[in-house]
Amino acid sequence: LGEGRSLKSDLRFAHSSDEGGSNVDNKAFGAMFTYAFGGHALGLGYQRMSGDTGFAYVNGSDAYLVNFVQISDFANREERSWQARYDFNFASVGIPGLTLMTRYLSGDGVELGAGREDGKEWERDTDIAYVIQSGPLKNLGLKWRNATVRTSHFGSDLDENRLILSYTLPLW
Repeated sequence: LGEGRSLKSDLRFAHSSDEGGSNVDNKAFGAMFTYAFGGHALGLGYQRMSGDTGFAYVNGSDAYLVNFVQISDFANREERSWQARYDFNFASVGIPGLTLMTRYLSGDGVELGAGREDGKEWERDTDIAYVIQSGPLKNLGLKWRNATVRTSHFGSDLDENRLILSYTLPLW
């Protein structure tokens, strides 16, 4: 695509069935495409759940879904969701270690049962992070993560802020 440009694809499919007498029946498809140029990255994602249940989690494991984000997973029964994401690495303008990520996700078609209107939800996330580049605190990172979730007919509306400290320890 040229110098400093790339296109990344991420395609995922999971099939959970009711084999063995469980009540699980779900197919999950997700796709995320990200175009990067300079310090910018633009991403678009789509995720679709189908079947009699939402996505199955095994023993508290994490989901490997493209729209599994800070608060919601957009993995309810019959849910369709899309994501628009923007990342910026400030190193491209002379501030190494500073990064920004913001994304918006929207889901609809959530099957809530007979006689109930289909559910909808959206989530907006923003991260701003800085990793110290030199000196005695080199590799110490600070990240502020903000999320807002709104739903219709199911779930709770949430607002969340997280402050994350991290340290990367080079082993060799």
